[in-house]
Amino acid sequence: MSEPVVVGQLGAVYGIKGWLKVNSFTDQPDGIFDYQPWLIRDGKGWREIRVTGWKRHNKSLICKLADIDQREEAQALTGVDIAVSGNVFPELPEDQFYWRDLIGCQVKNTRGYDFGQVTQLMETGSNDVLVVKANANDAFGQRERLIPFLEDQVIKSVSVQDKVIEVDWDPDF
Repeated sequence: MSEPVVVGQLGAVYGIKGWLKVNSFTDQPDGIFDYQPWLIRDGKGWREIRVTGWKRHNKSLICKLADIDQREEAQALTGVDIAVSGNVFPELPEDQFYWRDLIGCQVKNTRGYDFGQVTQLMETGSNDVLVVKANANDAFGQRERLIPFLEDQVIKSVSVQDKVIEVDWDPDF
């Protein structure tokens, strides 16, 4: 099984029969139910759990999990991450990648300056942004950089295999 990918989080308990609210991180919120089985992390690591039912409630999603039949049992799962095996996602063409593939990549500009490592990506209204943790010995005293993910303009190449992203970006910006 590949590394689990977090796709959401269990929220507050709903009702007395063990239903829970679901905070989905997928593009289409109810798309989280397309990925099965779910994995949740307890004190011993990731474990599989089956969704036996789900529905929309107002603007929220709620779900029923196997073997969770009482409010108290569901309460123990509030705030727990929902993950799925990376294997459930379709393979992408060679020139495409998932955000998770970019985490940990070294970011270097076209002149060889090493900006540091991608720690996360942010979605903004206009474009996605790489959050790069700067090297400890950064020449410009930066701790973190935000670099827009604009292909062809800023992002010149991405090598998921080599874990390197080449950018056209000034180090003092």
